[in-house]
Parts: sequence; structure tokens; C-alpha cells
Amino acid sequence: MGIAYVADPFEPTRRLTREVSVGDVRLGGDNPVRVQSMTTTDTQDTQATALQVEQLVAAGCEIVRITAPSIRDAENLENIRIELEARGVKVPLVADIHFTPNAAMVAALHVDKVRINPGNFADKKKFAVLEYTDAEYEAELERVAERFRPLVRRCKQLGRSLRIGTNHGSLSDRVMNRFGDTPAGMVASALEFLDVCEAERFFDIVFSMKSSNAQVAIQAYRLLAARLEERAPGRPGYPFHIGVTEAGDAEDGRIKSAIGIGSLLEDGIGDTIRVSLTENPVNEVPVAFSLVRRCQARWARRPERVGDPGAMFCDDPIAHLRRPTRTTGAAGFEIGGDQPVRVEIDAGPVPVDVDAAAEALAGSLSKLRDVACEGLLVDVHDPDAGERLARFAEALTAKGIDLPLAVRCEAGFAFTADRVAQRLVVLVGVLVPDDRLLAVAKDAVAAGVAVEWQLRGRTAELIEEVDRALAASAAAGLTDFLVSADAELPVHAARIVAARLRAAGAADTPIVLHHRRDPSSDDEAALIGAAVDLGAPLCDGIGDAVVLAGDDDPARRVELGYRILQGARLRTSWTEFISCPSCGRTLFDLETTTARIKARTQHLKGVKIAIMGCIVNGPGEMADADFGYVGSGPGVVNLYVGRELVARSVPAATADDRLVELIREHGRWLDPA
Repeated sequence: MGIAYVADPFEPTRRLTREVSVGDVRLGGDNPVRVQSMTTTDTQDTQATALQVEQLVAAGCEIVRITAPSIRDAENLENIRIELEARGVKVPLVADIHFTPNAAMVAALHVDKVRINPGNFADKKKFAVLEYTDAEYEAELERVAERFRPLVRRCKQLGRSLRIGTNHGSLSDRVMNRFGDTPAGMVASALEFLDVCEAERFFDIVFSMKSSNAQVAIQAYRLLAARLEERAPGRPGYPFHIGVTEAGDAEDGRIKSAIGIGSLLEDGIGDTIRVSLTENPVNEVPVAFSLVRRCQARWARRPERVGDPGAMFCDDPIAHLRRPTRTTGAAGFEIGGDQPVRVEIDAGPVPVDVDAAAEALAGSLSKLRDVACEGLLVDVHDPDAGERLARFAEALTAKGIDLPLAVRCEAGFAFTADRVAQRLVVLVGVLVPDDRLLAVAKDAVAAGVAVEWQLRGRTAELIEEVDRALAASAAAGLTDFLVSADAELPVHAARIVAARLRAAGAADTPIVLHHRRDPSSDDEAALIGAAVDLGAPLCDGIGDAVVLAGDDDPARRVELGYRILQGARLRTSWTEFISCPSCGRTLFDLETTTARIKARTQHLKGVKIAIMGCIVNGPGEMADADFGYVGSGPGVVNLYVGRELVARSVPAATADDRLVELIREHGRWLDPA
């Protein structure tokens, strides 16, 4: 099974953790996943901060974090707590500390939990390249421990909990030089601080491993879970605070958060979550609860005995690598191999009025500007639909829709579809006999049509269904085939299929990921469901095409597919914005600034722009962005190209123009259409 980061990668089982109290709220163990957020007000503005905490609690937030960048801010936490008590607001408070151990010592007097960042608690990031001998490295660890130990002792004395919160963008130079900007470095940074806590017999600890890259966040949390299991095999581990930092705003911010957080929750990893949006923090709370409801329902299921698929679903769950697959399909629209992950839509049954349906589809897809639909799936489930299918294909061509047509059908109707289909999507289930699958495979070989074997049923039945599909293909000499699964647990179903294909010697078989919107979901829940169901397998390296079904605008589904691929870092179709959610450290109005910069640069396909409110994570996250816009003081901004600071203290009034100039100077600018 490779690295043991989860009890069972093929069944959603919650990670076993100890309980930790944050004030009156307990997290970990059998407690629900707790939802938290962070204030964006000036911490020294007692009334504004208390009001925002009150609003967050009214929205359902269970834990609230407040930044304390200075000793004065830490001291004012007492006044904020007093004001909250006067308002009748009872909620655990967390102090967020960067760079200032002395502020942490003060904050611990007034809050229920202290969050420290091991990358900057005792270090100043200078991007220095140094070589340490083992002795020098140990001396550095002891220096850090001396700075950290007083806080550990104070938290133990006062009954406070502690979050060791590593950020991908703010690893210390010491860790960077030994481990690099990697999940391994993030985990090593956290474990250095855990060693100090455990030496002091202090165990009220929560961990986080945040990154603006969902793939990196997933890998870091998995690696930390594995390392903690190695340290204490079989014993409950420390709870995890899950999140994707600098996720951005609007739909993209929700998608990126859902991919990173939802993927981990599918594995049973996560005890408290925060969705980081560049919006009013109150907006984060319902998104978080949507993710929580989903995972709690998963974990409450009566588990099925899936059985051993015979292999792991990938070589290394701590390093993203897309499954190497062979190429299938028609020229120009191939799936698998070196092709990008394709985006298709499921149009449902063949329409009765084929001309009207073709016209409506053409009208919708014509609205797409930066992306294109790459395939169309329709259903044929009765013999009479065969004639309509041929007329529908002709109507699509007449409307200028030149898309490969996939036709989903039961095995007995496949012969009615292979004349117009570039791909037959054939259902495989317990009620479909082997001889019918073999007949379909033989007909497909004769017609020169690819087959997508769509496995339907419970996850426990998928292993056998993979074997049946492979047997029918082999007996008929069918090599141009793909596999998909239509099962209750899409993420785990995709893993089971990938694992069984590997075990059966068919690891290069392309896998298609299908998503069907839950009709009972509101728009936000539907967005999150699609992001998790498709994004989690994609981050595991599984998936050569995504197919989205639904009753909404087809163009909307196409764009959603591409946005999920961009959130999973697999296909970039628009500018990617890495923007923090704002807090009391932010030096400008982050929400309006982000919207303003987006309006000018959102047409720059493939360009990554970071918009950061302060220097805590700003310079570090520049490593993952092409250009950076970072608050450096009241009314002034630092501009970066990658990690390089190229313009210091630019007045905010001219910073947008200077950013555009930098993009031009580096050959990345295109005039908008």
C-alpha cells in the first residue's frame, strides 16, 4: 500500500485522533469537524473586531482566530474578550502569531489557543542560501527550541492549546536549504516544534500544513499523518486543522478550497477546517459547513468490505504524478497519453426535437471564449432512439458543432449507436451477462469504435466489474477502450478502478471521471460536490477526461470543468490569482484590490499573480507565482517577479499600473480581446 497515511485508501474512514480542547469546544476524536474563520479587522479596534466575531458566530462559526502581530495587539485581546462577554458572545478565540514570540506569551493570557508558524516564530526569512553541517543544524534547532519552550510551558500552565501551523510560503531558510520548498520541508518544520512540546509533556496540539497549491497541501497533510503514525504506531494522532491558504475569491476560491480540503476529508483527515476566501469572512462559514456535512455523511456510512484490489492506486500518494496511459479515440480528440485532461458534457437522453436541441446547444457553447467543449455524451436506452441519434448527429454538424460524440447505452443497444459514435459508453453491472459484453467488444472492433466500460454498482462490486470488462476486451481483441465508474463514492471508486487496473496489468488504461449534480443541492453545494468528486481523483493523478452532467447551461458546465482542472493544477485556462483572505495585518483593502487587479489581468492565460496583504506569507508565496503584489506598509506596495523584489514601496495609487508594466516587460502581456 506504500506510505501509510490513512487506514484504508479505498473506504472513507476517519483518521483516529486524540481530543484537544479549545476553550469549551472539543475537536478531534469522535467530535464533529469544527468550522472556524478569522477576523479581518484591525486587532486594536476592539469594537470592530468584536462585531465581526459576533457576525461569524451568528453564521455558525465555532472557533474564531484573531491576528496579534505585535505586543499591543496581543494585549488588546483582553479587551476584545471583555467586549464579547458584554455582547453575550461565547466562542473560543485563537491568537495568530508570526515573528513575535513575546506577543505569543501575552496572547496566551487572553485566548484559548495560540497559533504559531514554525517558519517564522524564531527565524526571519531572508532567502539566504547556507550550508549547515549536522552540528550546526542541531545548534540551530536548539536555538529555536529555546525561543519556543517558554510558550509551550505557558500554554501548559494555563490550559491553552497550541496550533503548529506550517505554511508552504514561509518555511525558514534553514529548512529550505535542507529540504527545499517541499511537503517534506513543511513536515520537518512542524516536527521540530513537536519535539519541543513532547519533551515538555505538552500534548494539546493541533497541526496544519497550508499551501496555496492544493496538490502541495494534500501531499503535506498526508506525509504528516504518515510521520505521526510512524512516531506512535496504532495510537491516536494529533488533530489536524485543514485548509488551502490564499485560495482567492468567488468560484475559483471555493473550487480550490473544496479540492484541497475535500480531498483530505474524503481520506478521513481533518478535525477542524477553515475556508480562506478573499471576501467577508462570514462568507467562508457556509462553504465550510457544506464540506463538513459531506464528509460527516461519508464517515457515518456502514463501511463495505471492498476487498484488496491487488495494488495501490498510484506509485506515491505524496508526490503528484498523472497516471501514464495510452491514447484512445479519434484524431484531434484523443483521450489519454500526452493529451491534456479533456472536458466533456453529458447531454442526457437523445432529444426528441433534435433540431431545437442542436440549436440550443450551439447557442450555449458559442458563449465560451477562453475554453472549448471537447466532447458530447448522449444516452440511448431504447431501439427507437437509434434513428433520432443519427438525425441529432446531423443537426449538430449543421449547426457547426464538430465534437466527438460519445453514446452511452446498455450492451443490447450498442449496435444502434456505433454508426455515429466515436465512443460507446457501455454499462457494466451485475445484471449484464458476460456474453453481452463480449458481443459489444466484438462489434466495436469491427466498427473501429472505442469503448468506455462504465462500471455501475456498489464500490464493493467494482473489482469484479473491472475484471469482467478486461476479460471481454481481451477475448474480442479490443485494445481501444477506457474505463469509468458510476458508484456512490466517486473518489474511492476511481481509486479502486485505478488500483485494479494496475494489478491486472492494464495500468495504462485511460480513466474517465463522470460527475452528476445532486438535484437536492443548492448551487454552492453543487459546485463543491463537483470540485471534490473530480478534483480529488485528479490530484491523485487519476483521470484523462471529465464529463459533467446537469440541467444547467452547457457552457456553464464546460467552464466549471476547466476551473476544476485549473484548481487541481492540471490545465490552466485563465489567469490564476493567489490572494490571501485578509486579516488584521492586511495593509490595504484586499477584496477591492483583488477585484481591481483581476479586472485588468484576468485574460492572461497561464499567468499566476499573487495579491498578498502583508509580508508574512507574501514573499514565500511569490515562489509559486509569476508576479506578486504585496502590502509593505500603509499606502505602499512591494512588487515581485517570482521571488525577486523588483519594486519597493510603490505608492498604492500607481501600483496597479506598475504591475501591468512589469508583466509587459517580461513578455507576458496580451491586450484583452
